[in-house]
Amino acid sequence: MNRDRLILLILSTLLFIPFLGSVHLFDWDEINFAESAREMLQTGNWWQVTINYEPFREKPPLFFWMQAISMSVFGVGEYAARLPNAICGIITLQVMFLIGLKWQNRSFAWAWVLLYIGSILPHLYFKSGIIDPWFNLFIFLSVYHLFITVEHGDTGSLKHPAIAGLFSGLAILTKGPVGFLLLLLTFLVWWGFNRFKKPANWQSIVVFALCVFLTSTIWFGYETLQNGPWFLVEFIQYQVELFLRPVAGHKQLFFYHFLVVLLGCFPMSIIALSAFKKSFVGDDHAMSTWMKYLFWVVLILFSIVTTKIVHYSSMTYLPLSYLAALVAVRHLESTQIKKWQFWWVGMQGILLAIAFIAVPILLMKKVHWIHLVSDPFAAGNLNAPVSWMGWEWMIGVLFLVVILVFLRLKKSEPKRAFILLTTGSALVISSLMVVIVPRVEGYSQRSAIQFFEEHQNENAYFETFKYKSYSNYFYGRVSLKSTSPQTADVHYIVCKVQHIPKLMEENYELEHLYDQGGFSFYHKIKTP
Repeated sequence: MNRDRLILLILSTLLFIPFLGSVHLFDWDEINFAESAREMLQTGNWWQVTINYEPFREKPPLFFWMQAISMSVFGVGEYAARLPNAICGIITLQVMFLIGLKWQNRSFAWAWVLLYIGSILPHLYFKSGIIDPWFNLFIFLSVYHLFITVEHGDTGSLKHPAIAGLFSGLAILTKGPVGFLLLLLTFLVWWGFNRFKKPANWQSIVVFALCVFLTSTIWFGYETLQNGPWFLVEFIQYQVELFLRPVAGHKQLFFYHFLVVLLGCFPMSIIALSAFKKSFVGDDHAMSTWMKYLFWVVLILFSIVTTKIVHYSSMTYLPLSYLAALVAVRHLESTQIKKWQFWWVGMQGILLAIAFIAVPILLMKKVHWIHLVSDPFAAGNLNAPVSWMGWEWMIGVLFLVVILVFLRLKKSEPKRAFILLTTGSALVISSLMVVIVPRVEGYSQRSAIQFFEEHQNENAYFETFKYKSYSNYFYGRVSLKSTSPQTADVHYIVCKVQHIPKLMEENYELEHLYDQGGFSFYHKIKTP
């Protein structure tokens, strides 16, 4: 199977590594995390996470260490900030393939991998600079080795509980105590369904707990010894805030994550629906049961959490893709996917294709309808200078062809139809990221980011008025000398065009520089 893994390595490298720097990092999370990594390099302090050189209480440092190492090799920028997740994507696919091979067979292993890379959100996150891909991999591996410990631990080996503890500890270092909570809740669900039978011998439990503790205290213990318990207190308070009330306006309905997973994980989410029927029984030594436990734990927990952000439910993608692969492989042997599921894939795929065709055409022809936009910021965004080549809509046409041919072949040649759907979707997603997303970004945030880039070599203080952003820190290359208007040589203010009257009321000594892309740029004149 070395040949398969080599092919997979080449495929994942081609999908995830090229063009990582083709578009600016996006506010907030991508730029926030990259800025923390940049500040590590600036200060030489790798043990304390900061934003604007002030302690950042929201995340532990493991992912920022990865980004900082990448930036020290490739330079500070988008490519280096996203490279750790591209590497995570390559590793994740190898892990999926090996586990699929162990519990099923070669066909299943490939089906699992292809479904993952051919689904929208799972694919996109490996091209991002957010924490979740590594966190998800650590949690998945921890749950996987816990599954082996509990279901197949009669060999007396302590290897699997040790590995489960190690990866849970790494998850804690990546995103905090939720890295243990998800594992604990998944175990408790299994324990409850199995009437609280003895899960493992005491040696396994001790080894697991010890590995979690030792791994997580690599940083948490050091931080507490060096700076006292303030970080733990602040961190826990912040997590409670996320749970109890919507932080930064991220309030959504309870079923928000259900929709995100169902619609955003096209097409694997639709295929996987058959696996949630009571009559569906896995033949994989309880692996599919654990995948269902993990899926529901994540989906329900983050539906209860008041703060809802789209990537919070991304941990569901790995177990969901496993279940989808089970259904897909069984469909090749018998009828597992219902007719309505095929038509759902077809209808959603056609709607997506229409959107991929329509968006670039509408933006290229904006002169004909922009007068209908009443919001001044949105109108300013749309007036930003963005260059189109004219053929971008053809990516949508390609996706439409993929969907139509898939529907034509689904009965007569189901294997070819499956390969076409997954590989075609992966190609289209990659094309969108390279061709469409950079141009759409040009209408949203690029005007402001370019302003910060133009002045990044100055000892400048950048103020964003009436809106929150991290782009001024990262793209303005803010230094310790420019963290306040008193220590900086020059003070710039950026605001959205609808806030200009309010800015004029509060700041009288301003020099207007220019307006672009929905933003207005000012130099604040220092008074003697």
